Order: sequence, then structure tokens, then C-alpha cells
Amino acid sequence: MARTALYAGSFDPVTNGHLDVIRHAVRLADKLVLAVGVNPGKAPLFSADERLAMLQEICAPIAREAKCELACVTFSGLVVEAAHKAGATILVRGLRDSTDFNYEMQMAGMNEAMASDIQTVFLPASSPARPITATLVRQIAGMGGDVSAFVPAGIAARLKKKFAR
Repeated sequence: MARTALYAGSFDPVTNGHLDVIRHAVRLADKLVLAVGVNPGKAPLFSADERLAMLQEICAPIAREAKCELACVTFSGLVVEAAHKAGATILVRGLRDSTDFNYEMQMAGMNEAMASDIQTVFLPASSPARPITATLVRQIAGMGGDVSAFVPAGIAARLKKKFAR
């Protein structure tokens, strides 16, 4: 039976922290669905289409190397609903520290209560990826800082272009 995993996030922008989780997730599933959350109440830096394109560009080679099928989709609403729609039975979540752990444990419990057929799997961040957050990357890039240590080169270029306007 094919295993489908779903990794949801804002991916605004895609960071090396996200890639760290994705490199591990493609080894756990036959298909990985990267789900870009769209919240009408938030104004992301990159549009949903831009985030989908970034994920596809950066993650397709990672999935291909692992012989894992990759799909990139958008969703709004509950992540368990997105998982059901994608046919996923695994929710992938990355953990950087104990703050993430406490929050993610609560979310996993609530998700299990809503959809007991979906298992949450936690993947610990590698040491270099632990401090990276998309929020900090946006802040650094917005102030003209160098984010090349925190995002792939193509993403750094997109950030530079975005903030040059």
C-alpha cells in the first residue's frame, strides 16, 4: 500500500529549515504532498502561486532522488481536511525546539480527535536548521540583510527582488 504524507505550512518563503524536513519526509512516504496554507486574513510576502512554484522548483529534485512522488497544492481550512483530500495518512511536522514540541503536541492531539485515521509524525530539525524561521528570514531580507545561509540561492534572489521594489 502506498504511503502518502502531507507537510503543510505557509512556506513564505521556503527555507532551509523546510528543506531539512522535506529531505527526511521523502524517505518516509511514497508520495509527499506539500500543502501551502492560504489564509484570507493574512497578507503573505509571496502569493500562493509563487510559493507553489518555489516548492516545486526546489523540492522536485529532492523527491526525485528519493524516488518519492511530489505534489504541491494549496489549502484553506483544516489540515486534516487537506490530508483527507490528498489521500494522506501521515502528517509531517518539523520540530526545532521545546516550544515547537509543546505546540505541535497540542495540534497532533486535536488532529487525532478530528481524524483518527491520520498519524502525525514529528521530524527533529538538524542542528543548522534549528534557528531558521520564515518570519526571521523575511525580517532579515526586508532590512537588506544576507539570507543566503538560511534559504536556497533561488529563494534568496526572489527575496532580494521582492524587497528591491
